Amino acid sequence: MILQNPLTIYKPPYLKEAFFLVVFAIMNGEKKRGEVGMVGKVQNQYQQWDTLRRIAETLNQSEDVRPLLQMVLKELLQVTGLSTGWIFLVEDEPEYTTVAMHHLPPALTTDQARPMCQGRCWCLDRVWDGRLHKAVNIMGCQRLDDAVKYQWGDTWGITHHATVPLMAGGEVIGLLNVASPGKENFTNEELALLQGVAYQIGTAVKKTWLVEAQQRRAERFSQLDEVSRAIWSFRSEDDLLEQVVHLVATSFNWPLIALWTGQGKQLKLHTFSLDRKVTQPENQSPTESLGAVGKSFLQQEAILSTDELQGISSLWPDCSVVAAAPLSMRGESFGVIVIGSDHPRNLDISDLDVLKALGEHLSLAIESGRLEEERERLLISEERNRLARDLHDSVNQKLFSLSLNARTAKGVAPKENEMLHEALEDMEMLSREALKEMRSLIWQLRPAGLENGVVSALHRYGTRLGLTLEIVVEGVVSLSRNVEETLWRIGQEALNNVSRHADTDQVYLYLSVRDEKICLQIKDNGRGCVNPIGEPKRGLGIIGMKERAQLINGSFRFDSETGLGTIVEVSLPYTEGKEEDDEISTCG
Repeated sequence: MILQNPLTIYKPPYLKEAFFLVVFAIMNGEKKRGEVGMVGKVQNQYQQWDTLRRIAETLNQSEDVRPLLQMVLKELLQVTGLSTGWIFLVEDEPEYTTVAMHHLPPALTTDQARPMCQGRCWCLDRVWDGRLHKAVNIMGCQRLDDAVKYQWGDTWGITHHATVPLMAGGEVIGLLNVASPGKENFTNEELALLQGVAYQIGTAVKKTWLVEAQQRRAERFSQLDEVSRAIWSFRSEDDLLEQVVHLVATSFNWPLIALWTGQGKQLKLHTFSLDRKVTQPENQSPTESLGAVGKSFLQQEAILSTDELQGISSLWPDCSVVAAAPLSMRGESFGVIVIGSDHPRNLDISDLDVLKALGEHLSLAIESGRLEEERERLLISEERNRLARDLHDSVNQKLFSLSLNARTAKGVAPKENEMLHEALEDMEMLSREALKEMRSLIWQLRPAGLENGVVSALHRYGTRLGLTLEIVVEGVVSLSRNVEETLWRIGQEALNNVSRHADTDQVYLYLSVRDEKICLQIKDNGRGCVNPIGEPKRGLGIIGMKERAQLINGSFRFDSETGLGTIVEVSLPYTEGKEEDDEISTCG
């Protein structure tokens, strides 16, 4: 009956299972040793149960780790009669944090407890070496030895302490250290009791961390909802890229936020925020030199890392952990969004999940914006073409007819009627001028971007994609609007393919006139674009280019080899512009 009383008195809701296991271990150990009589054994067990009960009750009083551990340490020292204690939470070597201290001697509290917050010691080294698995006596404490050696102050005669690993799920997450003046040894019973307390503390801390992580995750996704709505409100890709880092920095408490953009082998640091101070350095670096950033870009996966900090450490030397999520569109990466912190525990898998979702929202918003721009561009192009056809088929032809009629009438009019001749001559001259202006207007209705010719337009477009173009033009010829637009669209698609797939930024563009045809060749020395059996891939883009060329009786060639690059070549018949009704442009 006596053994049942503690269980009847205390049924802890938070750590009940841990408590029962510890009690069973203590009872079983006492039964085997048989070192004391039955009465003393029961009394000792009851005291241990009461200690564990009081510690468990204390653990239920707070959900914040530091106050929780401070309270439980004070309670433990009070019920055990020990005078001094401290608790470390340990991380990867050599990182640790002193989270609780109670009634330390002056030698250890000097200079704002600097001896407890810096340096290594035997117990921490044993944790990092993987050799500390149970409560033990520390015969010599390095911190106390240093206090005596360097005369930091009074140690109250404390020379030894017990150290107990805080365990949770088989992992050592911290250390419990207790001591008293003149106490040089802790009995097995005392160590067993401390081990039981440490197990309760470790379990409570781990559960507290899990609760905090869940709360933080919920808060993060609530903030993400607000940020995503703001992201989708932007209509311009450039505006979105300029503002998204500032938007994230003001919504989340991540110290570091960065956005890289780029293609292939290079990434450009577009925008960077440290402690909510946003800059746009536009530094460019090889993708493979950026650690987790480059890895996320190349592998198109979200990454949480504490050791692949290249590219980040130069921006913020104190950064100790980063999370990176790719920005991708149609299976191709075009950027990376990155967050970082100066403490590994400040970023976890929940932050990575939020960042990944943020990257997906950002990618979709940018892709939607580009599709909308393309739709608007097509609508404008269709309207331009419609107006050009209407003007060409109606007004342009009528003006041409008026000019011919005026010339014919002038030829048959009586020569002696000078006024009539002058009127007809003025009519012919005005109709020709109007025809010339009409052709100019029709020419201005070409696709946007071709105002200075197809070569200049392709050069500007390639530069915008981050490509370096070497251009050679041989010959000068006047091009019809259809030919010029076809060259422009095929050249655009070819340059896009280089940017997305070739893994190079060097492009050779050759435009030549031969045999009454104009030939455009775009070549790169990249990795090639072949299928598993070694043949050139022919996706929808390649098919579209071929169809465009065939629509105006042209020919198309696509050739690619692994490691040797890709060649896109189109040959089109051109019109010299001798016909009255054809709008023309000069290539080159």
